[in-house]
This record gives sequence, structure tokens and C-alpha cells, in this order.
Amino acid sequence: MTAIIDADTHGTEKPPRLARLPFSIFAVIMGLAGLTIATEKMEQHLHSSHMLSHAMTALVVFLFAGLALLQLLRLARHPQAIRAEWSHPVRISFFPAAAIGLLLLSVALIPHHPNLSFVFWATGAVLQFILAFMVINTWINATHFEPHHVNPAWFIPAVGNVIVPVAGVTHGYVEVSWFFFAFGMIFWIVLLAIVMNRLFFHHPLHEHMVPTLCILIAPPAAGFLAYFKLIGQVDAFAHFLYYAALVFSIIVALQIGTFRRLKFTLSWWAYSFPLAAVTIATLVMAEHAENSLLNMLSLGLYALALLVISGLTVRTILGFVRDDI
Repeated sequence: MTAIIDADTHGTEKPPRLARLPFSIFAVIMGLAGLTIATEKMEQHLHSSHMLSHAMTALVVFLFAGLALLQLLRLARHPQAIRAEWSHPVRISFFPAAAIGLLLLSVALIPHHPNLSFVFWATGAVLQFILAFMVINTWINATHFEPHHVNPAWFIPAVGNVIVPVAGVTHGYVEVSWFFFAFGMIFWIVLLAIVMNRLFFHHPLHEHMVPTLCILIAPPAAGFLAYFKLIGQVDAFAHFLYYAALVFSIIVALQIGTFRRLKFTLSWWAYSFPLAAVTIATLVMAEHAENSLLNMLSLGLYALALLVISGLTVRTILGFVRDDI
């Protein structure tokens, strides 16, 4: 088992375990927080108790705190490892995953701890703003990036901005939310063209990056949720975003044969948040469209998300125990 992309090593001795813990580990938080929000939404949909989502929220908050502490220790003890990740044309895209994790946790915390939710949202929004512009500036000025380095993970730094309005509107920051929504959607359009050009006309993705194809689902699904929060209804553009997410979901589903042949790596967590996002979007659409087919689809997607993310969690724990991660 490796990290998102194998590190460039010139010897047989492994670096210290802490040095090898990639920033992409925060994709775990994105997936688990996404499942937590989907669980809250499903509980509302079924008019059931919120005990499960409450427990899941607490667990993911503590997990985030633990991973954040480990990354701070890594920065203090192995700053060269952090610098190497930032200079890597693929790994740099995962730095904002920490900010997105905070933003998703702020959404999950709203029903349980609104004040703590605001702290997470404000911190996540500021961090996302800084990291998004830093990564974009690096893309513009770096001289070592090549077309084959492009992959769907490039959506994370810029398009992750669309997560901000999901809690931002609730906390009363509507204009700030519109700014982040516009930021994310503009770069979704730009990067979508670049990424599809890469997929259509260049060499296939490295096998460790193939799971990132699932990230294609996330921008329109998360964009739908953000737009719905901003305008409070499902209008024509909301329909466009939701069904765009379904189109990419079908495209990704057609790659199942390729996915099944892959060896497990942390990159498999790329399946998690997009699947949770389209599940939540479908639950919202099912409620507002009052469509029985969408209702059944939402239940099926939630069951799939629960199964996939539970499996990823077990495989990841085993990987840590075996020192494969």
C-alpha cells in the first residue's frame, strides 16, 4: 500500500513513519465527514433520531484533531517532507483537503453545536482562501508541471471553495458565500476542460491516480448543494448541476472494471466524498421534486456510500497496523 502517489525514493530504507504520512490523509476526513452529513440528512428524511450522526460527528472531529496534530509534528520534525509534497505536481492538490475537512465538519456540527460549527467554518474558509490562491499561484508560476501531471485531484484546491456556502449561509455570511461559490464554479469550468483534455488525449492515469476519476462527481454535486443553500430552491440551474453530477456518476460507474483491478492505496478515499456528496444532493432533490425514483436512488446511494466508506475505513486501519501507509 502506498500514498496517493509513490514518493521518489532512492534506496531501500523507509523514511520515518511520520515523514511518510501524506497530507492526502485528510481525504479520509472528507469522506467520513461527507458520510456523517449524508447520515444526518437520511435521519431527517426518515424522521428518525439523530443519535448515530451525533456520534459520527464527534468521532470525525476527534480524528481530524489527531491528524492535524500529526501533521503539525511532521512539519516540526520533517519540514523537508512537507516541502517535497508542496513541490510535487500531484500532491500539492491535496493540501486544501484539510480546509475542506474543516468546512464539512462545520456542516455536520450545525444541528449539534452551532457555535463550534461557526469556529470550524470560519477557520476552514480562511484556510481554504489562502491555500486555494497559493496553489493556483504555484500552478501559474511553476516551470516543472507538465500536461501528464493533470488529474481530477486538481479540482480539490479551487473547486473546494463551493463547500463554503453550505454552512456559510446558515451562519449569515451570504455575500462571502457567493464569492466562494463563484470562485469554485469558475474554476470547475476551467479545470473540467483541462482535465477532460488530459483524459482524452494523453496517456492513461497512473494506476494510483485512477480512483481520482470519482472526483469528477464532486464539483457539480457540491455545487448543487451550495447553490440550493444560496437561493433556497431547486430552479433550472440547480437541476443542471444535479443532473451533471449524475452524468459523471454514470461515467465513473462504467470504470468499475478498472477500479476492481487496482491495488488498495490511500487514493481509494477519492471514492468517498464524491459518493457522499451525490447521495446528499439526491436526498435534497428527492425531497423537493417529490419524485419516488429519486427517493429510491437516494436510499441506494446512501447504502452504497455506507458500504464503500466502511470498507475503506477497515482497509486503512489494517494498512496503518501493518505499517503499509
